[in-house]
Amino acid sequence: MDEVASPASQLLAEARAALAGAPREGLGEERVSRWRGRRIVRIGDAWHLGVLLLTDTHALATAEVLRAADPGRRGYTAESARERAERRAEALRGGFAEGEVAHVGWTVIDVDAVDAGGTSGPLALVDGVPSVHWSTAGGWMPLAAYLRERIELLNPGR
Repeated sequence: MDEVASPASQLLAEARAALAGAPREGLGEERVSRWRGRRIVRIGDAWHLGVLLLTDTHALATAEVLRAADPGRRGYTAESARERAERRAEALRGGFAEGEVAHVGWTVIDVDAVDAGGTSGPLALVDGVPSVHWSTAGGWMPLAAYLRERIELLNPGR
């Protein structure tokens, strides 16, 4: 992956090819119905690469990541812990298997806008180099290097 000459769209296409056969995680969407209540249903899957999620056709910015689980009967000292347990239960009710990862609240990245010199989600063209803002405290990192590192973590030995 050439960091200078390759547009973001090409780097992401190369990443998809390198990830063939690597494990994917579920993409969830919140649903509410009168009869079934609140739940998080599976609408697809993606490779999780840090701040990015890659599907066969799109790049997405990650948001909430949770594991489907039964909340059981626990006493919670913090309201946030109770809310998190309820979110995990919503994924379970929506069809995710116990312990399965669900990504919720993700947004689609406009890769064409990045290729044209703009910014979308955590991606931008910085000094002519497709780059990723990999954390709120971190700076910009060349997308090619970021993808290489993340693919190696997800797919060791390739």
